[in-house]
Amino acid sequence: MQLSDPAGVRYLPDRASGVGVLILAGSSGRVDAGRARVFAELGAVAESIQWFGGPGQHAGPWEIPLEVFLERAWSLARGCDRVVVCGTSFGSEAALLAGVHSPHVDAVIGFSPSDVVWSGTTPDGRVTSHWTLNGTALPFVPFSSSWAPNTDPPAYVGLYERSYDEAGAAVGPASIQAEAIGEVLLIAGDDDQVWPSVAQAERIVARRQRHGLATTLVRGPGAGHRAVLPGESVPQGGMRMSRGGTEEADRALGRAAMPYIRSVLGFTDQAGL
Repeated sequence: MQLSDPAGVRYLPDRASGVGVLILAGSSGRVDAGRARVFAELGAVAESIQWFGGPGQHAGPWEIPLEVFLERAWSLARGCDRVVVCGTSFGSEAALLAGVHSPHVDAVIGFSPSDVVWSGTTPDGRVTSHWTLNGTALPFVPFSSSWAPNTDPPAYVGLYERSYDEAGAAVGPASIQAEAIGEVLLIAGDDDQVWPSVAQAERIVARRQRHGLATTLVRGPGAGHRAVLPGESVPQGGMRMSRGGTEEADRALGRAAMPYIRSVLGFTDQAGL
């Protein structure tokens, strides 16, 4: 496999554990160095890459080749016994799709996840998919044309709810086949104002349950779109929007998720579980 070379960071643990983690941020487009550092301190080889907005990449999240993530999973698998992909928001779409399409991904951790592929818009206004595979855009749920924000800053959760309800037959092809992933951990805040991450997570749980697969969902009362893990700073940047939650609730959700994150990594002998 020919590896691409996106910008990013890679942190090595003090002692090798055989676990590698690929961390993907959401619509901010940033390299999530802080979260990668947390995973490395837990004992994993941890890397985070920029998947749009960098040299040779699209300026926004539209028609991003899934091969970017599949290559990184393959690269991690060459030196690790267990590979986990961890994504947030739009990055959770990529993480789950990587788990579906890569034989090297053992588990996926989705923060504020989505059960479907959503649409992206090019600078010239063309509506398309967030992702491509083998050069073909994946099916997606388009945005409703009848929705308008009624808050300042805007809370987009209503847009996603209405779009899903109006999508009809488009939902099936756009749904992520999460039953193809070995292990899935989902983390979602009950006050997410960006999109309905709890409802989307529950649909992932239900889909996998229909296939006889268990899924862990950690919910945060009062938490918003951005859970904050112990040792992380509060994320900054991204689009101007209402994200919901409070710093206290977002940090509480991060603390609640940590034992389950350790379990997915295979570090169940660590304190806190």
